[in-house]
Amino acid sequence: MTSGFQVDPWQLQWNTLDLSALDRTESVFALSNGHIGMRGTLEEGEPTGLAGTYLNGFYEQHALPYAEAGYGYPEDGQTVVNVTDGKIIRLLVQDEPLDMRYGRALDHHRVLDFRTGTLRRDTVWESPTGRRVRVRTERLVSFTQRAVAAIHYEVEPLDGDVQLVVQSDLLANEPIESASRDPRVAATLNAPLVAEDAFAEEYHAVLVHQTRKSGLRVAAAMDHELDTDDGLRCEIQAEDDLARLTAAVDVPKDSRLRVTKYVAYGWSARRSAPALRAQVDAALSGALQTGWKGLLAEQRRFLDDFWATADVEIEGDAELQQAVRFALFHVLQAGARGESRAIPAKGLTGPGYDGHSFWDSETFVLPVLTYTVPEAARDALRWRHSTLDKARERADALGLKGAAFPWRSINGAECSAYWPAGTAAFHVSADVADGVVRYLAATDDTDFERDHGAEILVETARLWCSIGHHDVHGGFRIDGVTGPDEYSAVVDNNVYTNLMAQRNLREAVAVCERQPEVAERLGVTAEQVHAWQEAADKMVVPYDEMLGVHPQSERFTEHARWDFANTPEEHYPLLLHYPYFDLYRKQVVKQADLVMAMYSRGDHFTSEQKVRNVDYYEPITVRDSSLSACVQAVMAAEVGYLELAYDYFAEAALTDLHDLHANVRNGLHIASLAGAWTVAVAGFGGMRDHDRSLAFAPRLPEALTRLAFRLTYRESRFAVEIDQDSASYTLLEGPSLTVRHHGEGVPLVLGTVERRPIPALPAREAPSQPRGRAPHRRTPKVF
Repeated sequence: MTSGFQVDPWQLQWNTLDLSALDRTESVFALSNGHIGMRGTLEEGEPTGLAGTYLNGFYEQHALPYAEAGYGYPEDGQTVVNVTDGKIIRLLVQDEPLDMRYGRALDHHRVLDFRTGTLRRDTVWESPTGRRVRVRTERLVSFTQRAVAAIHYEVEPLDGDVQLVVQSDLLANEPIESASRDPRVAATLNAPLVAEDAFAEEYHAVLVHQTRKSGLRVAAAMDHELDTDDGLRCEIQAEDDLARLTAAVDVPKDSRLRVTKYVAYGWSARRSAPALRAQVDAALSGALQTGWKGLLAEQRRFLDDFWATADVEIEGDAELQQAVRFALFHVLQAGARGESRAIPAKGLTGPGYDGHSFWDSETFVLPVLTYTVPEAARDALRWRHSTLDKARERADALGLKGAAFPWRSINGAECSAYWPAGTAAFHVSADVADGVVRYLAATDDTDFERDHGAEILVETARLWCSIGHHDVHGGFRIDGVTGPDEYSAVVDNNVYTNLMAQRNLREAVAVCERQPEVAERLGVTAEQVHAWQEAADKMVVPYDEMLGVHPQSERFTEHARWDFANTPEEHYPLLLHYPYFDLYRKQVVKQADLVMAMYSRGDHFTSEQKVRNVDYYEPITVRDSSLSACVQAVMAAEVGYLELAYDYFAEAALTDLHDLHANVRNGLHIASLAGAWTVAVAGFGGMRDHDRSLAFAPRLPEALTRLAFRLTYRESRFAVEIDQDSASYTLLEGPSLTVRHHGEGVPLVLGTVERRPIPALPAREAPSQPRGRAPHRRTPKVF
């Protein structure tokens, strides 16, 4: 697949017709704004790898499978639904359908442009009888008009006059192949939409459907502008699952047929079919008033502003430069206009993980958005706040106080059927609280703190005091939980969980001091605040004195080590080839856990402890999760293993472009893509935000000659530029602020560039990884 991509700093171009790669390129070329997601399928609708159009938060419900039921198990699952497809534009050339499986593609390339926010296509196709046409298309999902997508479709005859027929469709209940092994999910996805209304007139059509079980209603509408010389004949029709505009015209050589298709979507759990129809009609009216060129201009302005704040520049590795901008573009697409909805682990690029949101959002994606598009981070946290009632209900079902946020969900209710990784992964609640704390520190958004953030911090603090207890030695323990590493489950005193809970508790104390009226409204007592402070101060953090390292959880370092030497490479990921029972009782780590704690709570560890811990955990971490490489890169960079960090950087950034986990067909790994930014900014940039301020400790690997990035912080924008010997800090706009550079305070004032030398690190030999699990050595690719 990689040979099909052309390396370019601002776009991703695919220069070949490889039908076997359709499903993967459909994910890579997906367009979204956080509300609407459209996979990068060909306009003709066929051939396709995996058709998909998604609306954030729109799902169908199904029963969860259990061989044996248990108290507290979630009863219902949720899975994302492929909604009405508005991308389809079929073309018949002298009554021969353009189908890339037939005839010949004399030229074919597709371009995802990170600056224009569009997907372009240019195809020269020769029909089986020898007629040639050039088809140029450009599509967008609007960042500025969140309910709208549009396609500009242009056909040029190359061999003389020809009759062209265009069929523009709205198609519901497309037959798709389910990636799920659960027959309940497959049945749920088989024609999940029930028709309620269909209307067509002139160039306009609307379809309204409702899901069978979740009761969600969706409306999809389309309208068109047609540009041709003369002789145009049009008709439109609508039935339950299909609306179609058919336009026939004779097009002479040196002329063109141009069609602009506008599509609008709306969904609701409460609104009536007429109300939704009115909503999408209004959205289409707005799009038509703006026009195709206007939508393009709005899209470009939106992205110009984004890149002015978020861009990461890399010199020395052209492919990584492209990959990081690709990553940032997709992270933006996942979260820009999600507003009152979650950010799914796959964004809206595919049906992987059933469209669920995990802790990935707060831990990996929200840091990017917080420092680049803070309003998107705010909206994602508002969604968490809107689900607090469900989180309280979940805690109550488990006999606990406070709020237990779900391991995986679409609407805020827990829908993980695997309780050791789901129910026991209480760290999710601390991760949500951490997202709140970071956002508040970076924005000083007191309105959000008062209306949303304080309640999240209070309810999650109540959870920790309900789960944990003070032992006979006076320490506060949190037993029987699962940390980030899913190869260790239901353990005592997981270091990551305990340290994140500790911060959660302390921040709850602080927010009650800042917001006493909110605390009073939430029924917080002085006794509760004292209990939170005491639990935080006495939090148990295991340490192995003999080995001089932190065990991932209590007694973890006493377990037998996994037999890596006799584990074949084809047996990874281990969970598909070995019983969990064996994994749970061995020293083998699926993904960064203790190492994740050193990044998230680096203020708790000494520099020497970080080195020893990295050296200990590298040889037992197998990275069977896409969440691991970026975190290992950050900590490898911090302790001085810069070349190892560089290798992990490439793995995180190229996870999807190189399909390293062989599952890109089901959607992109948004957290790993966000992790590419994290490695650049927090790894080689050394950014940390532990104490409500920003600190940097930059260092570059030998292959990179320059790294630059921009951040927004408390209404200020500033730039950081790093080379092998020094780093500079420049305030671009906003009030003055102070950051730290390798411990030294650096005041940033408009009009000045502050340059500081980078101190040398002692040379260290990097640790090895389990046999067959070392990252690929990075060979830089230059322009």
